[in-house]
Amino acid sequence: MIPVNVPDKCRQIEAPWSPKIIAELNGQEVKIARLEGEFVWHSHDVDELFYVLEGRFVLMLREGVIPLKEGDVYVVRAGVEHKPVAAEPCTVMLFEPEGVVNTGDAGGDLTNEAERN
Repeated sequence: MIPVNVPDKCRQIEAPWSPKIIAELNGQEVKIARLEGEFVWHSHDVDELFYVLEGRFVLMLREGVIPLKEGDVYVVRAGVEHKPVAAEPCTVMLFEPEGVVNTGDAGGDLTNEAERN
C-alpha cells in the first residue's frame, strides 16, 4: 500500500453522490464523496461515519436536523433513516463496512456502488 493524499483524491471527484474507496481495513471501506444538493431518505443496517473534510451540510434525521461543518464527525447508527443535504458543494470521508451502497434501502437514480480510486 502506498500513502493516499486525501486532498488530491478529493480534487479528482467529478460527480456528486458517487463515493470513491481510498482505503480498506478490517472489513471497513474508507470513502470520499462530494455532496451537492439533496440526497434521498434512506437507512443502512450498519453504522455509517461521516467526517466533513471541506464545506458544510445538514444531515436530516426524522428526529431533527444535525448541522455539520468542516472537521465534524457524526455517526449515523444502523437503522436510522437519514438524508444529507448540501446547499453548497461539500466533501466528506465515510467509514462503513465493505459493500455498503450509498442509497441503502432506498435504491433509485442516485445509487452508486463505490469505485476504488
